Order: sequence, then C-alpha cells, then structure tokens
Amino acid sequence: MPTPCRLPIHLAPALDEPGLVRELLERSAPHYPVQRYFRSGAEMRAQSGPAQMIIAPNFRADWATTENRVEGSEPLLSNTRFVAAAARLFESHLVYPWGMYSNITWQLPFDQGGGHTDVPAFVGVDRRRHPTWLLAVMGHSRLFENERIEIATAVAWFYRGKDGGFTYWPDGPDRPPRVHEGDVFNTAIMGDNDRMYHRVRPVGARRDGMLGDMTLDSRLEHEGGDAWAIRQDGVTRAKMNFDALRISVSWKAYVYRDSDQRRRHLAEAGGLDLDQVVDRFGSDLRARGIAFEPPADPLHDEAFVELLTRAYVHEPTVFDT
Repeated sequence: MPTPCRLPIHLAPALDEPGLVRELLERSAPHYPVQRYFRSGAEMRAQSGPAQMIIAPNFRADWATTENRVEGSEPLLSNTRFVAAAARLFESHLVYPWGMYSNITWQLPFDQGGGHTDVPAFVGVDRRRHPTWLLAVMGHSRLFENERIEIATAVAWFYRGKDGGFTYWPDGPDRPPRVHEGDVFNTAIMGDNDRMYHRVRPVGARRDGMLGDMTLDSRLEHEGGDAWAIRQDGVTRAKMNFDALRISVSWKAYVYRDSDQRRRHLAEAGGLDLDQVVDRFGSDLRARGIAFEPPADPLHDEAFVELLTRAYVHEPTVFDT
C-alpha cells in the first residue's frame, strides 16, 4: 500500500512577476480538454482512479516539455525559488527543470476524483517513448523504485477566487488530507507529487451547474482583453471573463541522486526496457495469486491496462469534509 511521502514545501510568493502567467496563457491559446492526454477510458483510470471519462471544462496547455518550449516561458521554467525548493525537498543539488503546463478550470463544482498521483519516470522507461498510463502504474506498484528518477513538482496558483484550491495527502492516502485554499494567488507547493495523492477542489457552486456534452475537440479561446470563450464545432458554448478562470501552473524538474544516474537516464542506458517491466509485473502478480499471461501488445492492450489498474492503483480512503 502507498506510504507517506516527503513533506511538501510552501512558497509565497511563487513568482516575482505573476503577470507572466497571463501572457503565456494568451500566447498558448487555444487550450484543449485535459482528457486529450488519454487514448481511452482504461488509460485514464490507470492514472486517475476508477472514474468515468467525462469531458469537463478543465483545459491544459504544455508550456515546456523535453522537446519544446513556448516563447517566453524560460523565466518561469528556470525560477530560482522552485529550483532551490526542489533541491531542499529531495536533498540533491542536481535539479534540472524540464516541464511546465497550465491547468485552467471553469465551473467544475465537484472534486476531481478521489485523488491521484502524477506521472513518474524511470531509467530506461519514461514519457519520451512510453505512455503515461504505464509510468503511472509502475509508480503505484512500487516495484521499480531502484530505477525511479525523482521528479519535483511545484503547483502554483494564479486565481483570486476563494474556491478551486488543492487537497493533498502528505501523510499517506489513509490519513486525513490537508487543504490549500482561500488567498492562494501567487503561492506554490513544492511536492513529491508522483507519490503524494492530490486533487483540485471544486470551482463554483453545484447550483450553477456545469457545461455538459463537451468533446475532445472543445477548446478554450482567448477573444482579446479579458474575454474568453469555450467553442465546439464552430459553436460558442460559453463565455467568461479572465477572472472567472481558475488557473494553476505545474512545474517539473528531474532530481538525480548523482551524476551517474543522470547520465544513464539521458542515455537510456543500464535501465529498464519494456520486456523487463512486463516480466516484473508478471512475477509479482503470480506471486500474489493473480493469473497473468504477457499480452502481445502491452502498451495498447486495454485488458492488460485494466488488470494492472485493479492490482496496483489506489485512491485515498480518508477525505476532507
């Protein structure tokens, strides 16, 4: 079962120039539903728990990946406060920022699942060539800790509403969570989010409802100034002002134990391959009395995804009120 993780570090302020976030939001528009990250409901459940694949007004844009960066994102990616906090959290000065994305939520009046963990990385197996659902299940299983690359995650908020905060379980999923909500504008939490369960808190009231019948082709567009709109198939589904958007930014950095681990990760040398991952899962499942036959196409076999999800993916059992 999951165990407590490194205790997160709170940062305030998060940025010296928070206006940069709005500039990047406008520059990277349009934004698409977060569910575009998943190929199927099975893959979504492997990362987010046993929930239906509902397309909600929750949008994302990548500002930095290992391959690409949005123009103007470098000052935020290289934020010295985040780098220092990551080094302190994981007790290593080998901190290398590589990823950053926005989350924009509008009128989502219910908690987003029972809590999830983020996508980890391992020497030889990471998101450069492998699907995120596989990495997530590998992390949940704790069968690959010797090959794990630590990832520091800062979540920063740029929203002045009193709701839409953050629930997180630093003491483990079977202990009471903590809540970060209220005056959270330009604050951040640096955490071990690949192990620490967390979720977004509701945005808006249930009585106001939620935009339904959205598809993966829905998009959040900037119309100029404070005006934003959700459009789908050429139809405007909703309009809102910038202040109505719950905005957070996730920042990620690899943190290495030593220079040799970094070298092996970059070179994909001396680590895992897909056959070894499947074999390790198979050995553990059989030892637990669970029937297992290696799939012909493990990356895309939905029955295999569902089997691993049932065996290894957990959700918190204690919730806030």
